[in-house]
Amino acid sequence: MSYQLIDGKQIAKEIRAELKEEVSQLAEEGLKPGLAVILVGNNPASETYVRSKIRASEEIGIHSRLIRMEETVQEEELLNQVKELNEDPAIHGILVQLPLPAHIDPDKVIATISPSKDVDGFSPVNMGKMMIGQNGLLPCTPYGIMQLFKRTGISLEGKHAVVVGRSNIVGKPMAMLLQQANATVTLCHSKTADLAHHTRQADILVAAVGRGEMITKEFVKPGAVVIDVGMNRNEAGKLVGDVNFEEVAPVCSAITPVPGGVGPMTVAMLMKNTVTAAKKLWQRAK
Repeated sequence: MSYQLIDGKQIAKEIRAELKEEVSQLAEEGLKPGLAVILVGNNPASETYVRSKIRASEEIGIHSRLIRMEETVQEEELLNQVKELNEDPAIHGILVQLPLPAHIDPDKVIATISPSKDVDGFSPVNMGKMMIGQNGLLPCTPYGIMQLFKRTGISLEGKHAVVVGRSNIVGKPMAMLLQQANATVTLCHSKTADLAHHTRQADILVAAVGRGEMITKEFVKPGAVVIDVGMNRNEAGKLVGDVNFEEVAPVCSAITPVPGGVGPMTVAMLMKNTVTAAKKLWQRAK
């Protein structure tokens, strides 16, 4: 079976180009969207992610501010920094890069970010809005995956979608957005008995479990669409997804690669959320 490679890199590039045009129009009207990124400590993976977010902001014309804090920073100091940014009219999006050091409660930090500036879409308010189908800022990775479906013409209505992984960042919101697009959704996780039995029934399979190349061809129904959210290093240090690409690609109708699939979309949707937040806050201030 020949499969379609879903090129997230190319689609993200198109979205960034659209945003660049929109940001330049907003600038003419007197609005410059602003994004603040708080980086605690110097985790190498976090450094890489933050760099890509700042680079994307600059490319689009979004004003970006990187705030570095020591690994040993007290929770209260970090919360005060967030509160300060909540009040800053030049900042429309606030992102605290995860993971945080063990002595800081990430839930408390996320809940302190003003929901109208929560461009990661993780706050309980935005999660709640998404749950009941109201307009809020959506979590970037599931939002990006929904854009991949939309822009590659993959229909979700009436399809059986299976999501493997139940994190608050990907699995749960992904299941909710698929359901809102009229798919029938099964949400699986590490404690699911006979996982392959469920995944083999999927027309749309989203793997977000965080275990390198765990999804092999035995897990996939012929002709399924496979979305690989995983980012893992194998023993050779190579970046691999949660899906064994070589095995699964010949079986499915469409698949995302790792890297170059879901990853670039996450950053693109963060930019989109920042522009959306800026427009809403600007309207409100008028």
